[in-house]
Amino acid sequence: MTHRPGHLILNAFLMSTGHHEASWRLPESPGGVESLSVGHFQNLALVAESGRLDSIFFADSPGLWGDIGRRPAGTLDPLIVLTAIAAVTSRIGLIATASTTYNSPYNLARRFASIDHVSNGRAGWNVVTTANEAAARNFGLDGNPLHATRYERAAEFLEVAFGLWDSWEEDAVVGDKAAGVWGDSSRLHAIDHVGTHFSVAGPLTTHRSPQGRPVIVQAGSSDDGKDLAARYAEAVFTAHQTLGDAQGFYADLKARTAAAGRDPQGVKILPGIVPAIGSTEAEARAIEQELDEHIVPEHGLRQLARTLRVEPSDLTLDGRLPADLPDEDEIEGAKSRYTLIVNLARRENLTVRELIGRLGGGRGHRTFAGTPEQVADTLQAWYDDGAADGFNIMAPVLPSGLETFVAHVVPVLRERGLFRHEYEGTTLREHYGLEVPANRWTAARSLTTVAGA
Repeated sequence: MTHRPGHLILNAFLMSTGHHEASWRLPESPGGVESLSVGHFQNLALVAESGRLDSIFFADSPGLWGDIGRRPAGTLDPLIVLTAIAAVTSRIGLIATASTTYNSPYNLARRFASIDHVSNGRAGWNVVTTANEAAARNFGLDGNPLHATRYERAAEFLEVAFGLWDSWEEDAVVGDKAAGVWGDSSRLHAIDHVGTHFSVAGPLTTHRSPQGRPVIVQAGSSDDGKDLAARYAEAVFTAHQTLGDAQGFYADLKARTAAAGRDPQGVKILPGIVPAIGSTEAEARAIEQELDEHIVPEHGLRQLARTLRVEPSDLTLDGRLPADLPDEDEIEGAKSRYTLIVNLARRENLTVRELIGRLGGGRGHRTFAGTPEQVADTLQAWYDDGAADGFNIMAPVLPSGLETFVAHVVPVLRERGLFRHEYEGTTLREHYGLEVPANRWTAARSLTTVAGA
């Protein structure tokens, strides 16, 4: 295997007590609301930063997801949590999920620009379209907008946000005390956007942020999701169970990016992996088994039924999935995750109970039990064989799983020349090897100057 230039990207995906749904039941885990506290997440971010990881990442939804009887539920607004984390860290990137279906472009563009300022250029936005029926009801709707409509709205939402982030040119703030001029109004621009979904005048209320704009991340793997990523995303979070599937997704998305007129190297593809790590393979499997034994199958069955759009009575724990499940085209929610789950069950001939166990670790992301060297082998194989530019590390138990990864897997990756020893830059764009996007107004002014020279 041949290493590519640079290093693989490592993000820490943070979720309450960990990604395994039974993690909260372990004696070491905080069992109550302390798992949602700001201090808990600040400590996790410091662990990730001590390992020189590229970023931390928070998922989010504007509606309560799942059954609170099953696992720690409820979330703080991740954008607010990131400001608290920015205060105790200095280098690690800060990525939060926010929905284009249940937000307005002006407010969200302003909030992410503010976080980029507060953190000195470490902000990233994971763009999602939200397929949560509870969210729809929270916003006065009977159901989610259609899948295609959500993605049309997302594209327009991003165009508006990009315009707002460009509305102040880099040198709009003059600060000339002698002349009494604070800012150059000719370098401040309204966007005057009138579209299908939004009407936004602009400009933004804050000057251009350190990265030009936050890093844009996207997490949908349907055809519409991949097309949106090809046009706008700079990193893509995705879920795959096999190397072949991951390689196919990687090649497809890079090709779509090139077809959209963008450099494929400007889009980093980051699958999730849930590693149970032990000093021996047997110890790692024992850690995984202990977690799986704490799963309450009835909770998982109800969640699986919701995902598959069937009634719980249609599923039998020791039987296989029904043969007549809907096709992906009939699903208006998370299409790609639906297909991944069904394909996993069919490919491995899993019972419902076995499938619930597999999903309990990472909700469809790849789970893996092994030694630090074996985890590193897996990451390296996917990286070297064209399946990933890096990974979302989804520790099954927090904080111990992240601490173990940083203490034992990261050094192996460093020994192999795959990961940094120290941060080389200060912004998330620098960590990812991404360019600062040109301001459209500054670029147009430069072209005009050249043409008139």
